[in-house]
Amino acid sequence: MARTLPGIRLVLTYRREWLAKDLVAGVVLTTLLVPQGMAYAELAGLPPITGLYTSIFCLLGYAMFGPSRILLLGPDSSLGPMIAATILPLAGANGDPARAVALASLLAIMVAVIMIVAAVAKLGFVADLISKPTMIGYLNGLALTILVGQLPKLFGFKVDANGLIGEFVAFVQGLAGGEAVLAAAIVGIAGTALILVLQRWLPKVPAVLVMVVLAIGAVPLFHLAQHGVDLVGVLPKGFPPLTIPHVSVADFGLLFAGALGIALVSLGDTISTSSAFAARTGQEVRGNAEMVGIGVANLAAGLFQGFPVSTSGSRTAVAQQSGAKTQLTGVTGAVLIILMIVLLPGLFRNLPQPALAAVVITASLSLADLPGVARLWRQRRTEFALCVAAFLGVALLGVLPGIAIAVGLSILNVFRHAWWPYRTVLGRMSGVPGYHDIRSYPNAQRLPGLVLFRFDGPLFFANASSFRDEVRRLARAEPPPAWIVVAAEPVTDVDTTAADMLEALDEELSAGGTSLVFSELKDPVRRKIERYQLTRTGDPRHLYPTVEAAVSAFRRQTGAEWGGGTADRRESSTTD
Repeated sequence: MARTLPGIRLVLTYRREWLAKDLVAGVVLTTLLVPQGMAYAELAGLPPITGLYTSIFCLLGYAMFGPSRILLLGPDSSLGPMIAATILPLAGANGDPARAVALASLLAIMVAVIMIVAAVAKLGFVADLISKPTMIGYLNGLALTILVGQLPKLFGFKVDANGLIGEFVAFVQGLAGGEAVLAAAIVGIAGTALILVLQRWLPKVPAVLVMVVLAIGAVPLFHLAQHGVDLVGVLPKGFPPLTIPHVSVADFGLLFAGALGIALVSLGDTISTSSAFAARTGQEVRGNAEMVGIGVANLAAGLFQGFPVSTSGSRTAVAQQSGAKTQLTGVTGAVLIILMIVLLPGLFRNLPQPALAAVVITASLSLADLPGVARLWRQRRTEFALCVAAFLGVALLGVLPGIAIAVGLSILNVFRHAWWPYRTVLGRMSGVPGYHDIRSYPNAQRLPGLVLFRFDGPLFFANASSFRDEVRRLARAEPPPAWIVVAAEPVTDVDTTAADMLEALDEELSAGGTSLVFSELKDPVRRKIERYQLTRTGDPRHLYPTVEAAVSAFRRQTGAEWGGGTADRRESSTTD
């Protein structure tokens, strides 16, 4: 069991000197867990108490099965809109809270099953399906979506609209129609400003806790309830029972689609966060083990009226700064929340709803990465375009379509690089060993009758025709080259489609008096070429171990000498 369960192993290896630090960090962590859990529950369209249930059981589940000693899971601002987009259309126009909770709980269980099955299949690499530029665009779109969605709550009224543009228009119309509650707006705006100021200038101060305490104190002092400010009210008392969610079979399709997106975002967030903190603590990141930990955390939350969870970078950072050493920090936080909801359910009854909106809005701002967008604009315009496309996908089409667009764009970007890899002609530069790209060395020399062609990618069905067309263009030079030598060191694979293309191309070039020659073939690729029997049409001697060997053979055969002029830069092409 110690080998299988990281929690058991931690107990057996626990050091006494860690105890005080873990307990203190757990107390500090709880001050963040409670208001964030309640706020993110409402962001997901669920009652605030479900955020506390979720926090309790995901912390306990990950403490037992999670491989990281420091990582903390819980309700997350990036998942809230995805959960809401999945369950609210199914909960019905009346928004029945019990049905919404059941749907969210089943969604968490589905995420758990996806994670655990993927871990058993060792599919941890799927976290790489979203590239950083598309993730930046997705999170920026998500931040804007969350911000606009919380503005009515911040100003004390509600809107009946869907989508970013619809919600923004409805918010502006509500303001113009005088629906805003002045006292609520003051609480919300002041709370947002206070959190941002404290986070900027006093980062060690628990900004969210300070704002929440002041907001609760302001309610009786200024009689905010009589001025139209909505309050959280008394939370349900008692420990949540083990509950198997019951939903219609017709709901499974949309729930499963949402679960896939949530699992992908949660895994990507967890891997990146765990990598960052592992680098600081000297621990090793194990992707498949993390998937098990996330899966069990979601399963535990789903069985006790919770909703899907992910890693929280902010809560993990707070725990680490407070001296946390192990997962006992999270367990301490879970125990304290249990004591609160069992013994003090009315502790947050005077918490204004605009204060919760302030918590969510400040969290959404932390998701945005405008400097990252500016860097992409400066460094690589194509990836900037991917970022903008992912942003527009979330902002205009919604959160779930947005994550699908982000994944699709990332995959298409990979395919684009494979379909049209960098290719160039090489030449020799005096005083510089080897053969080099003529774009970098425009005065590089070339042997008359010889073209050294480099193709920087695997040869497969998608790019076989582009390889063929480029070689044909080189062969049409006047006078035509006697040899076209492919510097094939970057070619990592040749599939059967490409092999058929090479066979036909070799016969075509030979008919025109040009030999197709390969150099620096990797051993696995060379074995494939021999297995495809390409040497049946091509000269077996035209496979050279190095470019230099091919050049020497050409010179011996033709008597060509260096100094035959400078390279023509038009004989190569490239893509971004």
